[in-house]
Amino acid sequence: MSRESLLGDAVAHFAKNGIGDASLRSIATALGTSHRMLIYHFGSREGLLSEVVRTVEQQQRDLLAELTAEDLSIEQQAEQFWRRVTEAALIYGPLFFELSAHAMQNRPHTEALKADLIAVWLPPLVDLCIRAGIPADEAPAYARLGLAASRGLLFDLLLTGDRKAVDEASALLNKLFALP
Repeated sequence: MSRESLLGDAVAHFAKNGIGDASLRSIATALGTSHRMLIYHFGSREGLLSEVVRTVEQQQRDLLAELTAEDLSIEQQAEQFWRRVTEAALIYGPLFFELSAHAMQNRPHTEALKADLIAVWLPPLVDLCIRAGIPADEAPAYARLGLAASRGLLFDLLLTGDRKAVDEASALLNKLFALP
């Protein structure tokens, strides 16, 4: 199996089953490969976990870039991004939050993830804020607030399942951002 194929299978597997304390051997069995193949491609269990999160996060940033390139208003971009991110969060959210918790606990396999979970999101979000009319000197704070609030809403959705209330809160957040 190719690295990309294994990574795709791992993303799907962890999204469905979580990470827990699964060994590299049990992960390999679930993916239909050997632990040696995973070591070859990812170096370790921790390397695989890092790549899973990076893949999911990159998919989300790609979506943002794709919507930004389309001829849509900022409001339409935000609405479509939220809709598609929430659909993905229903699948991958538990994995994201589990690995984020690992990063907060300073687990070695998440060292590279710490910056990736926040820092790589800020430049495109700052750009989006500026295009929405937020002054450039305030855009970084708005971008960080938007990222944190959106993740909080995704956390709420995963815990409560109340899509309607979370969507309403997201719409309110977008309105608040329209008031620079």
